[in-house]
Amino acid sequence: MDNSTAINNERDQLVSRQANTSGLLNPRGPYLKWIAVFFMCFLSFGSYYCYDNPAGLQDVMKDDLKISSSTFTSFYSWYSWPNVVLAAVGGILIDKWLGVARGATVFCAFILVGQVIFGLGGYFRLIWLMNAGRFIFGIGGESLSSAQNAYAVAWFFGKQLNFVFGLQLSFARVGSLVNMNTIHRIYDSLGSDSTGPHRIGTTLLIAVSTCIVSLACALILWILDIRRRKVVQEDNPPDPDDEFHIRDIRHFSASLYCVFIICVFYYVAIFPFIAAAQLLFESKYNLSPAWSNACNSLVYFMSAILSPLLGYVVDRTGRNLYWLMGSITTTIIAHALLAFLFVHPVVPLVLMGISYSILAASLWPMVAFLVPKKMLGTAYGFMQSIQNLGLAVMNIFTGLILDSYGYFMLEIFFIICLEIALLAAAFLYVYNSIKKGMLNDSPVVRRAKQAELDAKNNTTISNIVDSPVSSEDDNKVSYS
Repeated sequence: MDNSTAINNERDQLVSRQANTSGLLNPRGPYLKWIAVFFMCFLSFGSYYCYDNPAGLQDVMKDDLKISSSTFTSFYSWYSWPNVVLAAVGGILIDKWLGVARGATVFCAFILVGQVIFGLGGYFRLIWLMNAGRFIFGIGGESLSSAQNAYAVAWFFGKQLNFVFGLQLSFARVGSLVNMNTIHRIYDSLGSDSTGPHRIGTTLLIAVSTCIVSLACALILWILDIRRRKVVQEDNPPDPDDEFHIRDIRHFSASLYCVFIICVFYYVAIFPFIAAAQLLFESKYNLSPAWSNACNSLVYFMSAILSPLLGYVVDRTGRNLYWLMGSITTTIIAHALLAFLFVHPVVPLVLMGISYSILAASLWPMVAFLVPKKMLGTAYGFMQSIQNLGLAVMNIFTGLILDSYGYFMLEIFFIICLEIALLAAAFLYVYNSIKKGMLNDSPVVRRAKQAELDAKNNTTISNIVDSPVSSEDDNKVSYS
């Protein structure tokens, strides 16, 4: 009798949940998550717009502030240095204490304060204050990216995840694209009455408005996520075993660390290149500063257009590792064209933009297949930390190579980094094949393996990772 009553209650609850799916802001309905995506996309707009402020002002910033290439590229290093540690700490804070919504709001506040200090340092020509501003800006920047990725997985874990990652990247790159095409015009519109440092500082302070937009998006997302989490807790009561513990980091697999390596050595050939490329286009191709900035923004322009489309394609086809290796190879070709030939820079930059979009759509979602949901913030935080360690070091090398050897040797350096990333991707392909992992499966096979794992354990994916199975011992499927 008791069992019959329990079954009837459970059936009534299920029918009630299925019926209660109407309404634009109903978390069980199909609309709220897409409203949330809109604000997720603009969550990092201010961060990406302000991150590349120096790249958009490279020529005037070096002249007005009387700084060398090494000092200029150090603005990017100061952004990256805090994230060598703090991005991982931010991920742990998201998983353990703050939560995604509160963490995203706190990190947006750091971005806002850091950009204000950076602008004031430029206004008064205080390089140390500018460095401090970039440091504070960096504390929020990469941790915000971890929160944004965790948001995407929380709302869209499943077949739409690659598309949402691509869409987020697209809007983030819209921020970089808008910066490249507006920040110099803002500087020019201020007139010549002000001194050079005052014009630089005022321009950077105007850019603070984009950080305010991001903070507003974080607050709105917080409200929407409260509604989502309430429904999740009703439909799936929290399991004490799903609570995150720092010791769970020991479950990070070799595949995940391989993803970290690819991330580092690929992105050091993209972001430092874009930061320093304006003068390359002016000196090698005799382009004007305006055309140089336009060419420099092509990578972001292509990414803004193609990232959602390519994310959808990866969702439909799977085979993330094939896409990954193809994108790295294409980026090597693009840098080789810039180094050895005098082909118009539009050609290699379009290739770079396409390959960059493919890599982002195929690489970042793989983390969700390698760790349980309770550790996603930490995993993405570690990924951001390792990436920023590489960027901090490589930005220093970029400035030193430019000052001592010029752009040709810099391109050779980027090609070597990409070859390391390609070797790591090849190793990941072999390792994933041996371990019978999901990374290079089609969506159908991936869902079948997921169903098998859930059926064998009769629990969530997090418990599978807590008790990893061996495909070699009993022919079970693993996430390694």
